[in-house]
Amino acid sequence: MHLEKIKAFAQTIIGEDTTGHDWRHALRVEANAKKISPKDLSIAEVEIIRSACWLHDTIDAKIDPEKRASLTEVENILHESGASDYQTKEVLYIIQNLSYSKNIDKKQTLSFLGQIVQDADRLDALGAIGTARAFYYGGSKQHLIYDDTRPRKADEITEENYREQKSVVNHFYEKLLGLKDCMNTKMGRQLAKHRTEFMEQFLQELFDEIQTVDEH
Repeated sequence: MHLEKIKAFAQTIIGEDTTGHDWRHALRVEANAKKISPKDLSIAEVEIIRSACWLHDTIDAKIDPEKRASLTEVENILHESGASDYQTKEVLYIIQNLSYSKNIDKKQTLSFLGQIVQDADRLDALGAIGTARAFYYGGSKQHLIYDDTRPRKADEITEENYREQKSVVNHFYEKLLGLKDCMNTKMGRQLAKHRTEFMEQFLQELFDEIQTVDEH
């Protein structure tokens, strides 16, 4: 595969996105995937993973609709880059089914390669960078840092109402802190545990500071 062509395409679509799903996010997801992948993957498998990491947000509804790519455009760029039919099918399936929202109502069945990309993407929603991205995304959507509402329970959240949350802090409890229990790979689980612990410490400090304000 001519990976540089796929990389350039993805960079054109998500480039300087201001919701936390920009090109740097794609590069971090790729780095995470490399970290959690076994060393004996074939070249074709590595190409699938790298392509999916770069392309996974190009069709996402969070991306500016004026820039967002269609599935057909992604399929075309894969073919133009020399991807085999198997590679094209696999990448397209992964990027359509790895998202958290897509797995709320029914868990999607991903291949082992898809599970690696999914874990890699979820790791970037955790830890210091995940915390920064949560508030960055919330700000881009004019969400409050926190409010007086309680986080919704799992059985109250559907794919349809998932994005109706307006409090960034509640988002930690409705999604982010639970990602560690959704990881597919052993290394993904280990990294997610460490990053989640950081977020829990951050939230405790945040609540301590909020409490100080409330006492006045």
